[in-house]
Amino acid sequence: MSAQPQDALEDALARCYRHLGQREHSTAELRARLERAHLPPAAIDAALATVTEQGYLDDVRYARLLVEDRRSIAGWGAERIRERLRAAGIDRELIDEVLAEPSGHAEQLTAARRLLARRCPGPLGDNRARQRAFGILIRMGYSEEVAYDAIRAAGDLPQQP
Repeated sequence: MSAQPQDALEDALARCYRHLGQREHSTAELRARLERAHLPPAAIDAALATVTEQGYLDDVRYARLLVEDRRSIAGWGAERIRERLRAAGIDRELIDEVLAEPSGHAEQLTAARRLLARRCPGPLGDNRARQRAFGILIRMGYSEEVAYDAIRAAGDLPQQP
């Protein structure tokens, strides 16, 4: 731990830049990393304020990028993404906002169908295959409605009443 406040601030800033240079972080994640380094709270607050003011730390950008990445690349559903954002310390209102952005049911359905094509490449012709597919989608955080619609689309099942 540095004896001088200026040294502690410089250390905190250096750590912020290093962490943010590797990947996006939420404010809460970055704060936790700095706290684990046993930096003084005043230095942590000042460093976070500085990198936020400089535009390097932005919870809105972090949340939007995570949603986009997890939906398109990892195939996660809204509930799994919601839990990941909560774990990153993102505010509940911001989570609701970014999850409600242009995506919606159609985009989630497309992502769910892509996931099924990768994980269940064969036909979903019997109940066992459909149950397995449903379990995969639910574990990935898709709602029951999206999971059912994706399975119905994949297996040409009758419409839900």
